[in-house]
Amino acid sequence: MEPCGTAMSCMPAAFLLLHLGLISTVAHQNEFQIGLAGGEVTLNCTSIPPDSKLPSDTVVTWTHYNTLLCRIDKNNVWKTSAFIADRFVIKTPNKQLQVQNLKLSDAGIYICKYGSHEVRTSLHIFKLTISLDGHFLQNEVPELTLMQNSSSPLPDLSITLFDSNNNRVTPELQKESRQKYIVNLKKLEAMDSGTWVCQVHSDSPLINVNIPFAVKVLGFQNPDLERKYATVDSPVILSWHLNSQKIKWKEGFKGQLNWKQQEGANAHELLDFNVTAQGELHETKKSSNLLFEIPERKPGSTIEVKLPKVHFNHSGQYQCQLEYQGRYAQSKIELMVMKVSANPAGPLSREANMTLTCQVSGQLPPGAYLRWERVNGTEMDVKNSKHQEVKLEVNISAAGLWSCHLMEDTDRKISLHYHVEEAPVWISYVIIGASIGGSLLAFALGCLCIISGISWQRRRQRAKRMAQARQYLLENKTCQCQHRLKK
Repeated sequence: MEPCGTAMSCMPAAFLLLHLGLISTVAHQNEFQIGLAGGEVTLNCTSIPPDSKLPSDTVVTWTHYNTLLCRIDKNNVWKTSAFIADRFVIKTPNKQLQVQNLKLSDAGIYICKYGSHEVRTSLHIFKLTISLDGHFLQNEVPELTLMQNSSSPLPDLSITLFDSNNNRVTPELQKESRQKYIVNLKKLEAMDSGTWVCQVHSDSPLINVNIPFAVKVLGFQNPDLERKYATVDSPVILSWHLNSQKIKWKEGFKGQLNWKQQEGANAHELLDFNVTAQGELHETKKSSNLLFEIPERKPGSTIEVKLPKVHFNHSGQYQCQLEYQGRYAQSKIELMVMKVSANPAGPLSREANMTLTCQVSGQLPPGAYLRWERVNGTEMDVKNSKHQEVKLEVNISAAGLWSCHLMEDTDRKISLHYHVEEAPVWISYVIIGASIGGSLLAFALGCLCIISGISWQRRRQRAKRMAQARQYLLENKTCQCQHRLKK
């Protein structure tokens, strides 16, 4: 090839090369799309004119890698065996290929060709699965599995989770390979039900995709352990609120309510229940020595029992347990009962003392204590127990209304009152008189005993002397008889 003589003589060749480069750029176009397993994606045949403007002899083809899927002219579509009729759809008028119910194997290079134009789309597929089909009981730990497939080398992914309240969750990530990631979530609570989001990111290729997934957590709206306080002879209602209606749980499950006085003791079944798939609650009362009622009117999906008159030995742990597919969740209410007593019972006489005792049925939580105080009394009428002591006694000499409080820090959890009556004055005089009379009577009895003792002692000495005299006389007569016989 001869060199160009002038700049003007070289321009046609340069223009031709640039023109060929433009044609090449336009004719071959690369695109990148992301799809989610189970979803759908529409692959575009970019720049193709609509049907009405296509030349009659134009043929459009779609291939997956080198496998022909279909061939389209102006009026007809020929499909090969690789074209899956229930998942692949050609959308007119722009000859787009829609792939439905995506699978990991659908990833790869899709080529749309018409005339001298060719559009290559790299389809990257993600598949997210959740253990137990997303149906959990509270305190269970879900496991997520994220898989990816692509025609290009698989990128290294970073994964971030957001819960149903859009709070960021830091998961435990276990990377088996670039194709498969396993993510362990936290222990679930009943409030965690809803739509979560798995955020997937990659720098090369640039990927930012949010994958939503549903989580349903069956459980109690109560805490795992709740304390309830009651006073002796008062009514109390214990309630457990299931969240099955709130989260629209569509599966049946069952459960039971048990009671035991203390940890390690035998449990007594109070009732069992089952909830149908339609959300209907059925309860059956079991035989028990504990007198309780099942209220007729109560909110839906609520397990509830009423103790009309609490006794001190009704305290303990009431555990509601539900079962679903051999898995269990439970919530406990610890019932603590308070009682007060006085020794001696009855009115308080002047200058007398009385001991008031306040007692609770179980171990107090940290920071809790008992307090005795006299209503409208002074600081001298207040006495606190040591922390977590279950019994507090106070010696009093003043009548009035005395109150025992169960305190947690500065919060009063429960109070029980004891009214100490002041004895009338005449009763005090009677008591004093009886006391003096009793003392005099005791003195008189003592004196009588002393006199009787002295008299008995004298009679005994007199009898002893008489016995000695008789013995002497008897011995004297015997000697005289012997003397006469000798003469």
